Amino acid sequence: MNPITQILNEYPVMIIDGAMATELERMGCDLHDDLWSAKILLERPELIKQVHAEYFAAGADCAITASYQSTIEGFAARGIPETDAIRLIQTSVELAAQARDEFWAHEENRLHRPKPLVAASIGPYGASLADGSEYRGHYGLTEDELISFHRPRMKALIESGADLLACETIPCLSEAKAITRLLEEFPGTYAWISFSAKDGRHISEGTPISECAALLDSCSQIAAIGINCTPIEYIPPLIEEIKQAASKPIIAYPNSGEQYDPVTKTWKGATCENHFGKSAQSWYENGVSLIGGCCRTKPADIQAIADWAKTLKTT
Repeated sequence: MNPITQILNEYPVMIIDGAMATELERMGCDLHDDLWSAKILLERPELIKQVHAEYFAAGADCAITASYQSTIEGFAARGIPETDAIRLIQTSVELAAQARDEFWAHEENRLHRPKPLVAASIGPYGASLADGSEYRGHYGLTEDELISFHRPRMKALIESGADLLACETIPCLSEAKAITRLLEEFPGTYAWISFSAKDGRHISEGTPISECAALLDSCSQIAAIGINCTPIEYIPPLIEEIKQAASKPIIAYPNSGEQYDPVTKTWKGATCENHFGKSAQSWYENGVSLIGGCCRTKPADIQAIADWAKTLKTT
């Protein structure tokens, strides 16, 4: 059964975790690397597990694995053979599952909340280029070429036992189409697809998000449709566009409020401190049922969402 549906049948909202990389950097990790947070799978995997544990403690109902930028090609550039690369990709799921199971083993952690899910992150093709292409989406690749790129990682993540797939920061409709076609090779597997957006109506490469949502709404293996890795101010109008075009659950997990410069690979501007609890309520009232944070968000932001969610009545 669709794992998102299972949770939403009992709870009004499902809380997604926040940024992995931000917490790893806070712990002293240097992520100025083409592998980004996937680098830590090689160097200090125990820190990834620790971050997952912190988000579960903050109230997350779903952990997103550290596989966003973990690809066969990326590891190959480090001289890592394909079999070892696949093992590293699967380790990302195992770390999240271990953190979840250890958290859930304590009875006090099971009160008034669902058993958390592990969503295996599948970043876009552009993320593997490490040049900000996930915010543009003009790849010049066919759907078949994108399917060939995504297939090995998707297969590895599914075989590792993830509860579902988080196909995130997708910048172009052609890549979303490729992912839905590829999912058909794995019956019984569910995924959400969330797009990066350049404004309140369009995903990064320019397609109206309403068009994307309408297309995905008929795909039985797509469990939710939404937005991530996008400025927080664009979320309300994007929600409206999705809501008018699709009936599936809507997911929103934007950035903290800062703006990313893909050229300098730095963040600029101010974060929206103490904003996520109030924003979550507004998004929920407008139709969003899966809520979390993306880049630069912290466990405190997820805690704010969880504190607000406790005020809602369960079924």
